[in-house]
Amino acid sequence: MPWWDLGSLSWFRIFREVSSRRSEISVVTSGWFSSDDCPLIEQKNKERMREVQLGSHTVKSHGFTVARTHLHDWLILVLLMLIEIILYAIHPFYRFVGKDMMNDLKYPLKSNTVPVWAVPVYSVLLPIVIFLVIYFRRRDVYDLHHAILGLLFSVLVTAVITDAIKNAVGRPRPDFFWRCFPDGKDVYDTLGNVICHGEKNVIKEGHKSFPSGHTSWSFAGLGFLSLYLSGKIKVFDRRGHIAKLCIIFFPLLFATLVGISRVDDYWHHWQDVFAGGLLGLTVATFCYLQFFAPPYHPEGWGPYAYFRVLEESHGRTQAANAVNAGNVQAMEVQVDNEQDERSIQGCIGISLAHNSSSKLEEIESGRT
Repeated sequence: MPWWDLGSLSWFRIFREVSSRRSEISVVTSGWFSSDDCPLIEQKNKERMREVQLGSHTVKSHGFTVARTHLHDWLILVLLMLIEIILYAIHPFYRFVGKDMMNDLKYPLKSNTVPVWAVPVYSVLLPIVIFLVIYFRRRDVYDLHHAILGLLFSVLVTAVITDAIKNAVGRPRPDFFWRCFPDGKDVYDTLGNVICHGEKNVIKEGHKSFPSGHTSWSFAGLGFLSLYLSGKIKVFDRRGHIAKLCIIFFPLLFATLVGISRVDDYWHHWQDVFAGGLLGLTVATFCYLQFFAPPYHPEGWGPYAYFRVLEESHGRTQAANAVNAGNVQAMEVQVDNEQDERSIQGCIGISLAHNSSSKLEEIESGRT
């Protein structure tokens, strides 16, 4: 084989080595610009990815799985309902009420401005309706499930604590005189304690002043709704939109007005209302933070479970990509090895052919 053919073969090998070096350099330089060096771009990409995947977790596709995962939580809710029924049925502590105490307990006996049946309507049903509206817009079953579960926990835990304190304290209501003595004729025993002759159920309710159940329920349900809305509309996004604050203040304002109505109806002292509001709002905050990030957090618009599922799916995708990349790299190495073997065999064949041809030329020259 002529020398120039061997030279062309060597140049081909050099070109292939340079190309492989370029590919290695490109791989190395691509690692220089990682997501850590560009946090803003990475954050935007993550937000876009999460917003795009909102419609991938619906009630139909993941509802049963989510409910089964939190089955024990729903069983605890049923247990809380049974406890609440028992606490409402038992009699409270009948505190000593003397004649000199009646001066502050002679307010008129009035009906409720906010009836009892309306409390679960605006504190439970109304937030659930809002949760459903947001679900039909975003299609996230994790958000719907955890919002309803957190709301029910907030209301029931508040109700159990409220009624337990009511029964333990037994504080008389401001209208206790007319509950105890409907005809206005007060009677006392030898120790100076009241001897009531009114209806038993009315007297029983007269010893449940502290804390206010209407107020605690209102702040538990509407306080949870306020926290939920503040996360969804991103109130604390540092852009200074005061209108968003007005939206989340409406539920709290309504709960406050309910508490004021309890004082105006003479069913509660102002201390009862204050304690009930503080209790309901505290429990609502704890229950909300159990399922959602704080409203001022960048991920406060979604539940923890949603982001956890995204991270798991992202991790599985990265692992699959790594496996695929490893397989492709192994195939490329195998192909390179085969090409190297073929080129080596070709070079050996060329050298053998050259040696044989040179020997034949020597033999022919010797004959001549």
